[in-house]
Amino acid sequence: MTIQLKSTEDIVKMRVAGKLAAEVLEMIGPHVQEGVSTGELDRLCHQYIVEQQQAIPAPLNYNGFPKSICTSVNQVICHGIPSDSKILKSGDIINIDVTVIKDGFHGDSSKMFAIGEVPAHAQRLIRITQECLYKAIDLVKPGITLGDIGHVIQQHGEAHNYSIVREYCGHGIGRIFHEEPQVLHYGKPNTGTRIEAGMTFTIEPMLNAGSRYTKLSNQDGWTVTTKDRRLSAQWEHTLAVNSDGCEILTLRSDEQL
Repeated sequence: MTIQLKSTEDIVKMRVAGKLAAEVLEMIGPHVQEGVSTGELDRLCHQYIVEQQQAIPAPLNYNGFPKSICTSVNQVICHGIPSDSKILKSGDIINIDVTVIKDGFHGDSSKMFAIGEVPAHAQRLIRITQECLYKAIDLVKPGITLGDIGHVIQQHGEAHNYSIVREYCGHGIGRIFHEEPQVLHYGKPNTGTRIEAGMTFTIEPMLNAGSRYTKLSNQDGWTVTTKDRRLSAQWEHTLAVNSDGCEILTLRSDEQL
């Protein structure tokens, strides 16, 4: 397993790409409301990335993925394909996952949105999943292991009676969308690859309200849902490890970290 450590110059470019990904999520927020289609959200993001940011939407045509963002609604865990027929309604929860390429480097981030009157149990799932991400980010510094990251996510999620998706994980990122290492969201402390300064990767915990088991659509080959059709939530940031901790490259203005 070869992990690409990034130079200072690489991190400068990744900081730009990360900021752009964050700005897409900030831009789309006011549009994520009852009555809009996920297809329309995709068009708005595509136009903003290409025209305003002069960047490239990484998911478009990536291994055949047909759209510029992923929109995962309710029981969809990840890789939901935007569609004009999927209209958001009050009570829905949705993850919007954005990855942009700028000057050859990727910035990758996702955020949960709640539509209208969302039940308390769904709001709780969203909150605990975000807490899992933040607890993991708090740990990241040279010398810890990937197992430490997985463990803190698993511990916090399971303590609130949620299950952790195991088939999909965070990943190294840079010039390549998905590179080493794989960042699992479960694990044992002090196991796995040791973190070094210069590593850049995503942490993107996926928590399910029911069981952890997943189902991949045999119709589109992308959409991943909970097997029991219960709700799922996900949050994601891209991080750069520095000498004494990490920098969140995709930090949004609504976050105080």
